[in-house]
Amino acid sequence: MRVTTDDGVGLEVSVSGEGPPLVMVHGFPGAKEDFTDQVPALAEHATVVTFDLRGHGESDKPETADAYSLDRLALDTLQIADGLGFERFRLLEHSMGGMVVRRAVLHAPDRIEALVLMDTTPGPPDGIDPDLANAGAVIALEDGMEVLREILDEMDPLGTPADRRLRAERPGYVEYGRRNFFAVPPVAYATLLLDIVHQPDELEALRSVSCPTLVIVGEQDEPFLRGSRSMAETIPGAELVVVPDAGHSPQLENPPAWLDAMERFLARVDTGAAR
Repeated sequence: MRVTTDDGVGLEVSVSGEGPPLVMVHGFPGAKEDFTDQVPALAEHATVVTFDLRGHGESDKPETADAYSLDRLALDTLQIADGLGFERFRLLEHSMGGMVVRRAVLHAPDRIEALVLMDTTPGPPDGIDPDLANAGAVIALEDGMEVLREILDEMDPLGTPADRRLRAERPGYVEYGRRNFFAVPPVAYATLLLDIVHQPDELEALRSVSCPTLVIVGEQDEPFLRGSRSMAETIPGAELVVVPDAGHSPQLENPPAWLDAMERFLARVDTGAAR
């Protein structure tokens, strides 16, 4: 199905299962299929919503930079919930999706019933040189995504043993990642990359989060470990799960451990024991 935002952008949405609504927000540059493996199990006890952020996957791709920002993506997420009739709902995110969800939670705290922050940060990720990010944005805009992809392949910024194992062992995984990358237009890539790198740190603001919160991070995901631990220590009552043998995408790199953490957390939310 499609949900159209207040500025006319169509977002591709998939809905599965019945139960408390769980909206899942993918990372950069990802797609709603990043959660495909986990949807059937989660949908046994929830109404699971996945969608392509604007500029990603099958959603519309505006051609101007002013159509893209983390704040705009947060508003889109809330409007997805509005379009589906969810007054209150649970939010799960991945990476950039966490930066989006953080804004949604701080903007509309009364609407969020529970929160899962996965491999994300309260501000700019550790170890990313702003000058290199600025250069990457220029390359995307001036030289194109093919040139940028070649450079990123050489740098392998999020490469971990778990990621390299997954790329080697899962047929079609590399091709899937490339499809997601090239689905994002240069203007969207450049604008969101700069927003990610130059965003303010909102760690202190997260002290106001009052809903049950789970923070998940892969043990090999160095740029996101410190931020994950600091969020878990700052958000009142938050739980931290470090997934073994996993990097930046633990839901794919160690699915049993990831799903176990998710199901245990959601069961506690259902019974009111997550606080």
